[in-house]
Amino acid sequence: GMTISEIARRTNHDRKTIRAYLYGDRSPGVRERAAPDAFDEFVDYVTARLAEDPHLWAATLFDELVPLGFTGSYPTLTRQIRARKLRPACTACAHVTKRPNAIIEHPPGEETQFDWLELPDPPAGWRFPRKRAFLLVGSLAHSGAWRAVISPSMDIPHLLAAMTTLLALLGGLTRVWRFDRMRTVLDPVTGDLTPMFAAFAKHHAVQPIVCRPRSGNRKGVVEKNNHTAAQRWWRNLPDELTLEQAQASVEAFAKRQDERPRQTETGKTTAAAMFAAERLRPLPPLVFPVVVTEERSATRQALIDWRGNRYSVPPELAATRVTVHQRLGANTIDIATAAGTVVARHRLAESGLGVTIRDSGHVTALEAIAMASAPPGRPHRRKERIPPGPAALRAAQVLTGAAQPSSTVISLAAYEQAAKNRNTLR
Repeated sequence: GMTISEIARRTNHDRKTIRAYLYGDRSPGVRERAAPDAFDEFVDYVTARLAEDPHLWAATLFDELVPLGFTGSYPTLTRQIRARKLRPACTACAHVTKRPNAIIEHPPGEETQFDWLELPDPPAGWRFPRKRAFLLVGSLAHSGAWRAVISPSMDIPHLLAAMTTLLALLGGLTRVWRFDRMRTVLDPVTGDLTPMFAAFAKHHAVQPIVCRPRSGNRKGVVEKNNHTAAQRWWRNLPDELTLEQAQASVEAFAKRQDERPRQTETGKTTAAAMFAAERLRPLPPLVFPVVVTEERSATRQALIDWRGNRYSVPPELAATRVTVHQRLGANTIDIATAAGTVVARHRLAESGLGVTIRDSGHVTALEAIAMASAPPGRPHRRKERIPPGPAALRAAQVLTGAAQPSSTVISLAAYEQAAKNRNTLR
């Protein structure tokens, strides 16, 4: 029942302000912008992306908006999403519960955690079987720094090959390796390490530790990094990238993650600073001798693709399936038939160069086979006129029922003799 003037005196505001609030022209606490909001032009894109994927990270969305011309900061983006209520609620995940996690201390150089991340629907150019790729992620438990390697399979040879590359990317060894209960590491029947992996760990003088059943929280560092790689790297990876370009992309992305802030007992720092303080042991001078085997399809030019390059096979194997063998640390690859017979050996080129390496014998044999299989005579021209021949015409007459031309030969000798007799009588 108070007047506008009374409300203005009690609230220490102007009467015009109170009048605007009462009439609904303005809202308390909301000020009209003097300049247009620069975020307005990005609202449609953000709304569409969050409608497609309600769980899309704001950091991933920020990575997509920067190339589109967004000049604001990451806190600006999150504030706009909250203020405009752009993120829809996901009803399917509304009832998921959370469980408490214990804090585990990890001294420097103590533990490296490994885990596979499945990558569905890889680019078609990778030609991976079953349309799946796998990312082996290795994380240092103390600093949280991580690296990753793309692999077409999770079998034991590919696991050891990926770990060899991954350890080189991390730059050294910790005292302990931690895994979940994967079959390539732990025999599910005996509960012991598999023989090949035990030899691999012994070669590196590292103690492997397998998590107890239903105790995956012990690998929280690598699992969080898996989540980051899936949401911020794999989710918007372009289809046109080759396998080698994608590997370089994930390595660069992991290095950028080293700059993320970390909170310690002594204050704030970064993962890169803690990574530099890791006490890593050097890698062994020799690579563990594991052989990686993969199938490939030879082209009609008798070539196979391997690590971003092409290698020749005997021309008899063109358009067939072959098997490629590569031993880690070797500078050659062997190509074998389906029966296991090695038919070609090539010196390895650097991955991703796109070069073609041919054996001179394969080139000569391929040219000989191609020339021998060429059809005799002059090849037909595209616009050459070839009307129906006699055989086609006879077949057409049979089909149409036309009268066959008479084949009777009439002798004119009798007429000739009669003509001579007639001239003689005259």
